[in-house]
Amino acid sequence: MANTRPTFEAVFRNVIVPKIMEEVNTTGISKNACDWLQHSILHNTIGGKYNRGMTVPDTYRILKGVDALTEEEYKLSSILGWCTELLQAKFLVADDIMDSSITRRGHPCWYRVNGVGMIAINDSFLLGSAIFLVLKKFFRQESYYVDILELFNETSLQTELGQLLDLITAPEDKVDLNNFNFDKYYFIVRYKTAFYSFYLPVALALYQAGIATPKNLQQAKDVLIPLGEYFQVQDDYLDCYGDPEHIGKIGTDIQDNKCGWLVNKALELVTPEQRALLDANYGRKDAEAEKKVKQLYLELDVERHYKEYEAKAIKEIEALIDKVDESQGLKKAVLTGFLKKIAGRSK
Repeated sequence: MANTRPTFEAVFRNVIVPKIMEEVNTTGISKNACDWLQHSILHNTIGGKYNRGMTVPDTYRILKGVDALTEEEYKLSSILGWCTELLQAKFLVADDIMDSSITRRGHPCWYRVNGVGMIAINDSFLLGSAIFLVLKKFFRQESYYVDILELFNETSLQTELGQLLDLITAPEDKVDLNNFNFDKYYFIVRYKTAFYSFYLPVALALYQAGIATPKNLQQAKDVLIPLGEYFQVQDDYLDCYGDPEHIGKIGTDIQDNKCGWLVNKALELVTPEQRALLDANYGRKDAEAEKKVKQLYLELDVERHYKEYEAKAIKEIEALIDKVDESQGLKKAVLTGFLKKIAGRSK
């Protein structure tokens, strides 16, 4: 089977969601609660880019060395892929609340949907719990079942630790740019983004293919964590310089006091006078203050520095991929495919 958005979505709509709802219905919970949960699941998972999820069947096919997967192989690898999308949905629902975000994927954030509000916090928990329900239903008989359970638990912890450092380094109600530095920034992006967005999908495919050796997992991690760092730096750049209609959300990093790449770079470049301007305007819930920060970024030519960083990061990742030993079953094509998806992206 070909891995396309329609075929990937069909697995979710026709296989996973019915299985989740079938299990929930056995509790005897009321119909309106079932309807709410199904609406939440569909609203918060369908419509993304599916980069994480679709990577699992793509990677599994490459590792198997075949042109197309059988229907059953595709179904199972897509289910693993959708578990990564459910994890993403769990994090995004909560993250949007913590960041007071307005839109997600071109629509109102879930907590801003009429009638939802802070119920979204519990909906976030349910999205996470659905992962383990799905894994039990479809993978309990597999030799790698415990491994993927541990992988999801470990990845969740890593992501939550990254989010913790992010939140305490840059609380929205207490702006102190002295807390910011690139060491903290790269820990945050490594743990908050790289592990679950890049390493997790490939590791899942390695387990499904039966070649998840310690060496292969480490080789994958050695490339995918730097790749995830580059992806998040891109995201920070697009938050400020991307077209909101194109990227599907309104950038809020400056007003949210985010410990992002752009502000850390600016802190390296500013004069004392420019630093005073940054201190006075960064992290303020004020459109005029945000404009002043963006104007300062223009004066500091932060965009040029980003472009230089991007070119260097791509070269370094390509060099890491070249070092991969394919004799153990991990193929370079898996990693170059990831890089091609994100290099120079605009959304």
